[in-house]
Amino acid sequence: MSDSMAIAQSFAAMQAASTQQALQTEMLRQQTQGDQAIVALLQQSAEQMQAVLPAGQGQAVDITA
Repeated sequence: MSDSMAIAQSFAAMQAASTQQALQTEMLRQQTQGDQAIVALLQQSAEQMQAVLPAGQGQAVDITA
């Protein structure tokens, strides 16, 4: 009886670890998707800002002004 209990406990522990790893992987995947969306928004914003600036603006900083 003791051996079967140990096997059952071991199996339960492995299942729990597997489930935890699957959840962590999914959370990381979702975080990556969110990060990619933020990067896309930042790129779009930078492109729009360049389109709004007058010609020659936003290219270099005049430190003598």
